[in-house]
Amino acid sequence: MTGKHVAVLMGGWSSEREVSLSSGKACADGLRNAGYKVTEVDVDRKISSVLRQLNPDVAFNALHGPYGEDGFIQGVLEFLNIPYTHSGVLASALAMDKEKAKRIAKGARIPVAESVLIDRQEAAKNHPMKPPYVIKPVREGSSFGVLIVNEGAGHPPQELTREDWPYGEHLMAERFVGGRELTCSVMGNVALGVTEIQTGGEKFYDFDAKYKEGGSKHIIPAKIKPNIYQEILKLSLKAHEVMGCRGVTRSDFRLDDGLMGSGELIWLEINTQPGMTATSLLPEQAAHAGHSWEELLSWIVEDASCNR
Repeated sequence: MTGKHVAVLMGGWSSEREVSLSSGKACADGLRNAGYKVTEVDVDRKISSVLRQLNPDVAFNALHGPYGEDGFIQGVLEFLNIPYTHSGVLASALAMDKEKAKRIAKGARIPVAESVLIDRQEAAKNHPMKPPYVIKPVREGSSFGVLIVNEGAGHPPQELTREDWPYGEHLMAERFVGGRELTCSVMGNVALGVTEIQTGGEKFYDFDAKYKEGGSKHIIPAKIKPNIYQEILKLSLKAHEVMGCRGVTRSDFRLDDGLMGSGELIWLEINTQPGMTATSLLPEQAAHAGHSWEELLSWIVEDASCNR
C-alpha cells in the first residue's frame, strides 16, 4: 500500500463531461487496485474549496476539454500547491489551442497541413479554402464540432449557421489529408508505439468511433513501413518536448500511403489529457510496451508535481 491520497478530478462542465466521468471512474478503480487511497471529485466551480478541504497528496487530472486540459485547472492546482498529473499550465494551454500548437510544431519541423483561422459566420458564407478541407473548433476535443467538407461541395456546412452552435466562434479550416489515421502515445521521454485506427468506410474518427464499443478497430503495432513507424515515434516525442509537456500525451497523424496517395505524413495535434476509458488508445499502447493498467496509473501518479 502506498498510503498516498489521490483526488481523481473528473466530470467538469465541458462538452467532454461524460467522457471525463468514464475516464475518471476507470482511473479511480485502477488506482484503488494499485493501493492508493482515492477520492473521486466531480469538478464544479467550487473545486478550489473542495480541494482545500480534501488536501490530497496528488490530484489525478482526468478532466477533458475546456477548463480541464487548457491550463485552467492546472493553474488552480499550482495556486493550491497540490502536485498534479499530466502537463502544466503553459503546455496545456498551447496544446489545447490547435492553431498555436500547429505553429510550434511547424517551427520544430514537424509536418502539418495548411490551415487558416476564420470566424464561424464567415466560414458559413464562403469556403475558406478549396475543398476538401476540415473545419475544427480551435479549442475543443473528442472531435466535437469537426466537419469535413468534401471535394466538389457547393457551399460550406450549414451546421455552422445553427443558433445553438456550442463550440465557439473561432474555427480553423485545415486542408483535408486522406489516408490512414495513426496515433502514438508518449510516457515521460519514451514513445510507446504506433496504432492505426480503422473506422470502416468513409467515416472519420468522430466521437462515436472514439468512445462507443465497436466504433473503431485499433491495430497495434500499425502495419506501416518500419521507417515511417520510427518517424512517427520520433515526431511524437518531439511534439511532446517542444510543447513543454509532462507525463503522458498522445499525438495524432494522417498517412496518405495508399495506391493513389501522396505519401505524406501529417501531424494533426497533441492531446495532453489522453482518454483513459475502456476503449482508449493510451492504455492499449502502454500494455503493448509492457505496462499493466495499474503500473501505468501508478507511474502517472508518481510523476505528479507542481511547476510542470
